[in-house]
Formats: sequence, structure tokens, C-alpha cells
Amino acid sequence: MPRLDPGMARIRVKDLSLRTYIGIKEEEINNRQDVLINLTILYPASDAVQVNEIEHALNYRTITKAIIQHVEGNRFALLERLTQEILDLIMVHPAVRYAEVEVDKPHALRFAESVSITLTAHRD
Repeated sequence: MPRLDPGMARIRVKDLSLRTYIGIKEEEINNRQDVLINLTILYPASDAVQVNEIEHALNYRTITKAIIQHVEGNRFALLERLTQEILDLIMVHPAVRYAEVEVDKPHALRFAESVSITLTAHRD
């Protein structure tokens, strides 16, 4: 993860718990499953700090709502695809300099708590 330089803010959304169709087996295709999503987003926040108005900040509520709608409204065969689509939703916002998305699929493997995929993106 990139260093947090002065003027930059780090937003973390932890354990966003959603239900979606994820997987390749018949029972996964036919039944919603839980996924846990963790996000880290870096953006320049100098204006937000000085002005103290939402118009000058990256609105994490708007981003999270878009993610919820997308995840719950679609079907995914692979965790990689789901994770990339969430990352793409975040990177649509020009203020985002770096984003990291981790998606956990609880109980995907016998004897394991979960399986997760993490993807990142950045812009200069």
C-alpha cells in the first residue's frame, strides 16, 4: 500500500457484508452467498479538511451504495471478477489515487474460514 503523504486521506470500509450469486457449482449459481468486502481508498483531502463540506470530499457513502447495488444485483462466477468490478467502481472517481479491494467468500473451502482475493489500482 502506498505511503500516506501529507494532505492525503485513507478511507477504510471494513467488513461490508453482502449477499450475491458467486461461484461455478450449481448450488452456488442458484443460491445467494455471503461475501465480506474490505476497501482501502487514498485521495487528496486538503480541500475537505479546509472547507469542511462534503462537496470537497470523496463521498464514501456514494461509493459504498454503488458497490452494494452492483454486488447484490449481479452474478459472478469468480471472486477475481467480482473484486475487479468493485475496484473499477471505485476508480471511476477521479480523486482516487489508490484503491485496494479484498473480497472474502466465507466457507468456500472445507476446513477454511474463508477464501479471499485482493486487487489494487492506482493513478498518478
